[in-house]
Amino acid sequence: MPITKTTKRRPRQSERKRLMNKKRVLEMRKLTKEANVLLSSKETDNVEKMIPQIYKAIDKAAKRGVIKKNTAARKKSRLMKKIKSIKNNSKES
Repeated sequence: MPITKTTKRRPRQSERKRLMNKKRVLEMRKLTKEANVLLSSKETDNVEKMIPQIYKAIDKAAKRGVIKKNTAARKKSRLMKKIKSIKNNSKES
């Protein structure tokens, strides 16, 4: 059993943090999945409008330590790479 006040509060604090981290991860995943679905149907214009939201979600997750800085950079880079490759393929056709 917890003895001090701090150790009694610790489970509540960690639960709050866990829920906020989960919220950030889910938001980031939801937006990236939505973007990937749009990219698979070649709708790059809609994805380009979503980029600020996606970047914001990824950056917030990285800022709070939910994901690492390089992971955030990699996710953003791969998204832009997909958009550019689809745009280039559609121009060539």
